[in-house]
Amino acid sequence: MNPIPELIPLLKQLRLSGILDSLEARNREAIDRKLAYTDFLSLLVHDEVARRDQKKLAQRLRRANFRSQKTLESFDFSRLPNLNRALVHDLATGRFIEEKVAVLIAGPCGTGKSHLAQAIGHLAARQGHDVLFTTQTQLLASLRSAQAVGTYDRRFQALVNTPLLIIDDFGLKPLRPPEDESFHDLIGERYERAATIITSNLDFSEWGDAFPNNKMLGAATLDRIRHGAYRVVLDGDSYRSPKPLAGGSKNGVEKGTKTAHS
Repeated sequence: MNPIPELIPLLKQLRLSGILDSLEARNREAIDRKLAYTDFLSLLVHDEVARRDQKKLAQRLRRANFRSQKTLESFDFSRLPNLNRALVHDLATGRFIEEKVAVLIAGPCGTGKSHLAQAIGHLAARQGHDVLFTTQTQLLASLRSAQAVGTYDRRFQALVNTPLLIIDDFGLKPLRPPEDESFHDLIGERYERAATIITSNLDFSEWGDAFPNNKMLGAATLDRIRHGAYRVVLDGDSYRSPKPLAGGSKNGVEKGTKTAHS
């Protein structure tokens, strides 16, 4: 007599219906390999744990709001010979998340800052951390919208409590009041409590320019961002460079030299 039809409602009641996905295959395997009952049960339990872990990962990746499936394996290190690879691989371990410090990634347009930030974020999600990827513009727009509908505090606390917050394109647009204060408050609340990755086209020495209306506020914000932070510089040609026109000449653009920090 086949017991599986009787097991279906019981497994659903116990919220273990995922076991049904591999039950028949594992049953045949147990018969073929003459496994003990406990070994058969162990296979089913491991299958269920793996399924739940995969489901949780899928949920974390969906909530992370990544632009695309950027990974460290697909990152072209060959274009950036001066990049501190040892630092990048250390960041990939997620140790900085446990340290609750920032990772600051700077470099010209098109050198892979967003790719690298998302790749580290993907790895963090696989390590079990909740991650949120956003641009500076999107971040501040979400706070404005929350303010308009009376949910600012809830949105703000959600951002504060995210274990890894990735802010892309910092300083692309200057921070004006009251958004500069909101950004300062967010960084202040996350300081030494959670990890943050920030990317920017600006040189590190120019980050203060993002606060044109309140240099003192900017200095206080950057002081918290920089304390204990890891710095990564991407110095190379843009991978978005257009193809030369047929029969035309290719004009190169000279880029300034930067020094990598760790």
